[in-house]
Amino acid sequence: MAKYEELKDKRVVITGGGSGIGQATAQRFVDEGARVCIFDINEAALTETFRLIPGLADTQLVDVSDEDSVKNGFLAVDKNLGGIDVLISNAGISVRNRFIDTDFAQWRKVMSVNLDGMFLCCKEAVVRMEKQRSGVILMTASNNGMEGHPFYTDYNASKAAVILMGRTVALECAPWLRINSVCPGYVLTPMQRAEYSDEALAVVNEGIPMKRHAEPSEVAALYAFLASDEAKYITGQFIPIDGGETAGKYIPI
Repeated sequence: MAKYEELKDKRVVITGGGSGIGQATAQRFVDEGARVCIFDINEAALTETFRLIPGLADTQLVDVSDEDSVKNGFLAVDKNLGGIDVLISNAGISVRNRFIDTDFAQWRKVMSVNLDGMFLCCKEAVVRMEKQRSGVILMTASNNGMEGHPFYTDYNASKAAVILMGRTVALECAPWLRINSVCPGYVLTPMQRAEYSDEALAVVNEGIPMKRHAEPSEVAALYAFLASDEAKYITGQFIPIDGGETAGKYIPI
């Protein structure tokens, strides 16, 4: 059921929309009546998501770390949606590794997707939004970008950079553009499932005040709120959604 009437017919692009948070967010915005195009590098995931969410307006095979691929994706958006009102720059990867075992190739790969991809997609969106003097950009950062987490040096650094990039662009482009970063903690996505066994997930849950991972739909709900008029005075911020993880040291009693 639609909650935010102003999102109806909004032209929305979601990167990494073929799974996890991106797919859940695509479903939420379709439910709100928006015209949604998803970008993903995985063609099979695009096909499956199009099947699961029949109301999708478009899908595009895009590698967010490749400038030409991103430009072509946005040209397709221009043609098929007639422009863009909301960008949800969500595509990202992580590799669990000790810093000492992280080679430069891994570092560059994570940065190319998590940071370069955000830059490229945001740049294309801002160019279009500036002409219409309106728009909303929301980026998936992480609470890993707010504090240190072992074994994710490259991921942490990329997400911290995303937060500061967003805050800077928000200052440059106010008042016609709003841009914020969402900082999830542990979310039960396919990427998370691939990295953690059931036993490891249970251990992680014990350290979260809410005692569980977030559902992707809960992060999608935050995106819908931030894109709506109810959040029209929120810009340049990074909003944690982490079950209380970053509230302080958690000591189960």
